[in-house]
Amino acid sequence: MSQHYYSQQPETRHDRREIQTVLRGKKFHLISDAGVFSKGDIDYGSRALIEAMEIPDGSDVLDVGCGYGPIGLAAASLNPAGHVTMVDINNRAVELSRENARNNGIGNVTVLQSDVLSAVVEQKFDVVLTNPPIRAGKAVVHQIFEEAYRQLNEGGSLWIVIQKKQGSPSAVAKLESLFPEVEELGKDKGYRIIRAKK
Repeated sequence: MSQHYYSQQPETRHDRREIQTVLRGKKFHLISDAGVFSKGDIDYGSRALIEAMEIPDGSDVLDVGCGYGPIGLAAASLNPAGHVTMVDINNRAVELSRENARNNGIGNVTVLQSDVLSAVVEQKFDVVLTNPPIRAGKAVVHQIFEEAYRQLNEGGSLWIVIQKKQGSPSAVAKLESLFPEVEELGKDKGYRIIRAKK
């Protein structure tokens, strides 16, 4: 079986790359590596989510499947009075997110190795963000939705980005079975931005 980014310990040889980018008007210098999601550049779906997401300042935010950190670090920069917890199953991604937080002077983050939300079961959040790991399979994606619902405060929001061809109709159906309010907030090149409110 070929290995992919949804692995705890990627064995792919390192191939570190530098990504200079602007997210929500702020410059970021990010390091990525082989064995993590979208190593060459921030993928289009993540960029679409970053542009759309609403992060109230002072909120507790969770980024599920953080990769090397673009979504969570952008959220932290929009939320200086709050805190962002970033989780990923992939140890290499976790180390890169920590490095990228340090390199960009972002201190209001905690990065944890976690299978779905297992490392944060004692915490509650105002906002959960995810570009879900489609290659891990539908069961894992739906588990993220279920656990996000449990970890959200009343009135909190789950923001996801998903392509129609990657299963957005079934994702929406799953969200509607959990959340009282599910809304598609945008479409961009086949990517859908969906917000589910608790």
